[in-house]
Amino acid sequence: ILADDMGLGKTVQALAHVLLEKEQGRADRPSLVVAPTSLMFNWRHEAERFTPSLKVLVLHGPQRHKRFADIANHDLILTTYPLLSRDKEPLLAHAYHLLILDEAQVIKNPRAQASRVVRDIDARHRLCLTGTPLENHLGELWSLFDFLLPGLLGDSKQFRRHFRTPIEKHADEITAQRLSRRIRPFLLRRTKQQVATELPPKTEIIQTVVLEGKQRELYETVRLAMHRRVREEIERQGMGRSHIVVLDALLKLRQVCCDPRLVKMASAQKVKQSAKLAMLMALLPEMVEEGRRILIFSQFTTMLGLIENELKNADINYVKLTGQTRDRAKPVQQFQAGKAPVFLISLKAGGVGLNLTRADTVIHYDPWWNPAVERQATDRAHRIGQQQAVFVYKLLCEGTLEEKIHAMQQRKQVLADSLYQSDGGNAPQWDEQSLDALFGPLDAAE
Repeated sequence: ILADDMGLGKTVQALAHVLLEKEQGRADRPSLVVAPTSLMFNWRHEAERFTPSLKVLVLHGPQRHKRFADIANHDLILTTYPLLSRDKEPLLAHAYHLLILDEAQVIKNPRAQASRVVRDIDARHRLCLTGTPLENHLGELWSLFDFLLPGLLGDSKQFRRHFRTPIEKHADEITAQRLSRRIRPFLLRRTKQQVATELPPKTEIIQTVVLEGKQRELYETVRLAMHRRVREEIERQGMGRSHIVVLDALLKLRQVCCDPRLVKMASAQKVKQSAKLAMLMALLPEMVEEGRRILIFSQFTTMLGLIENELKNADINYVKLTGQTRDRAKPVQQFQAGKAPVFLISLKAGGVGLNLTRADTVIHYDPWWNPAVERQATDRAHRIGQQQAVFVYKLLCEGTLEEKIHAMQQRKQVLADSLYQSDGGNAPQWDEQSLDALFGPLDAAE
């Protein structure tokens, strides 16, 4: 079990291991990664970035059945927990070098369908990645080891009798030490504090998620309508006078990415899916469990309200600062005093002038096209007085306007800055080709 804290690179370490096994000639068959759907495309991105020589096959989306025949011709196969039971036969037809479970706590219920299928997969080596090997009770730890090394901790009844009952009910320290000694050779955990001296003062992490189902359809519908409207406006008024229409069109697409409920359209209100909100709520409990202090920035105060509802449902304490907050000092003091692990901040209200050195994690829920504004917000935490490394997460919807703007930021700083200058000064610097790229279609579903 690799149980490092979030942000210390469990995915990259696993990819490096797969690559080394291949280079040493030991991996003569593919390795299989099973991940939550929200992390599937993060694996693909990280593999493209850090291990481009690995041949990666993504088994996701309606077209995946056509790819089953190619499994043996690839180094790394990516699938998801929900698809395990559906794709059981083609997956079990192959033997693998490594079987890697990301967010392995998903199999904590040994009777769940996914837990059963992973135990049947033929692999030389098994690896679990999880920042929380123990979320609620010791039975979850047993489930992981029953997958990794069946028999090491006995069967479920033996484990309950010899370890779980004495430790959980009677706080038996000697038994706890015995369990710790038994699993220690197979569990590697490093916390942020332990490796802080080796970390850069600020680590930026891009987390991508794929729009699916009704949300994906809504994005395409809005994109087509807005692109047509923008082109008609440019033909009528010229590029320089079409600024407002372009900004409004881009705004609607950004809102679809954040959460369809932000879009003032009857069809959007019917869409219940929000891929990005689901990803955020998959990340937060583990961060809070690790003792992180988290700032979440969004340009949309309505979006902060939706996140607020999810935090209440998850029983996570928070404070909030928007343009409507009368007493700005109060939420800041509460956060700095450690009263709440999460601080929701609207970018315009809290992007500057706050000193939040208690925070060690910054999440940009939606990208701001001017990187300088994003940096100012990040610097609420990453500033003089900060004693620890700061992790900055940017949440992007894959293949959408968000990802295209992020790529544009990297390539064309001047264009990105001009895109959202709302001071009405200079005429925007974009051209029709850039706009066509921004309004480009989503790739066909993987």
